[in-house]
Amino acid sequence: MRWRFEDVTAFVEVVETGSITTAARRLNLSKSVVSKRVADLEAALGTTLFRRTTRSVVPTDHGLLLHERMRGLLRQLDQTVDELAEATGRLRGRLRVAAPMSFGSLHLAPVLIAFAARHPEIELVLDFDDRMVDLQRDGYDLAVRIGRLPPSSLIARRLCSSRRVVCCSPAYAARHGLPESVEALAGHCCIEYAHAPGSRLWQFEPGEPGGEPRSVIVRGRISVNNGETMCAAVEAGLGLAVLPLFIAADGLRRGSLVPVLEEIPPLADAVHAVWPPSRHLPPRVRALIAHLQQGFAGEPPWERDLAGPALQPARG
Repeated sequence: MRWRFEDVTAFVEVVETGSITTAARRLNLSKSVVSKRVADLEAALGTTLFRRTTRSVVPTDHGLLLHERMRGLLRQLDQTVDELAEATGRLRGRLRVAAPMSFGSLHLAPVLIAFAARHPEIELVLDFDDRMVDLQRDGYDLAVRIGRLPPSSLIARRLCSSRRVVCCSPAYAARHGLPESVEALAGHCCIEYAHAPGSRLWQFEPGEPGGEPRSVIVRGRISVNNGETMCAAVEAGLGLAVLPLFIAADGLRRGSLVPVLEEIPPLADAVHAVWPPSRHLPPRVRALIAHLQQGFAGEPPWERDLAGPALQPARG
């Protein structure tokens, strides 16, 4: 029995992730297929490469030796393939991209689909989820993230602004009135975004240039981990929420959402593309970054034609 290239790649992924489950996710395969490929490689080589338990797979001495030799060879092979593709002007290979659910489905997907249509040899794997993924551990080439980025080793490229607005429904405004100050928000029922650290601390633009942001601690009975669900809860009259305009814009245009504190906008976020540091960034990743920058250049499309002082593009 001869060993196969796909068995080696599966083996290397299992060693580097420490998990058959994670390796299968990175390879876009089932766990059973990855397990069989590792078993086939062990049979072909006539040795045991992993010590298996119910909770982990740990490489044996032979497994560590094979990984040390094969890892460098696979990286050299990937780099050679990328260089050949770049020389011929053709992009090929897999791109794994992670992004928040609402932004991904509403606005990012059309841009990525256009990229895939332009490059038919690209295999595009999209993962839209509001959880924060570990790009290097989970094998993503690139992620789109919204907000103020925490310190990390990731490389970031700003794509566009992501302004936010406090909203409620017309019914909520009729029942409870609208707060007239940031401090008055503390007396209202507010909906929290579960994935944001300190989600009860709402921060707003300073009252004067160079000043400190204004802030208030809010309260509420609803916490949601998805922006579109938050928007639905607001439209149902369950409270106020800080929503990104890429979610709230349609409701504001329809009148199902009412802007609150129009003269005092929440601190704005930004949309970034982020990727792991690498000496050799594959041409397909570089091309995707450039495509995203072009796709989101200028005024974000979801912010066009919005009325009201807090909803107009920032000047200066």
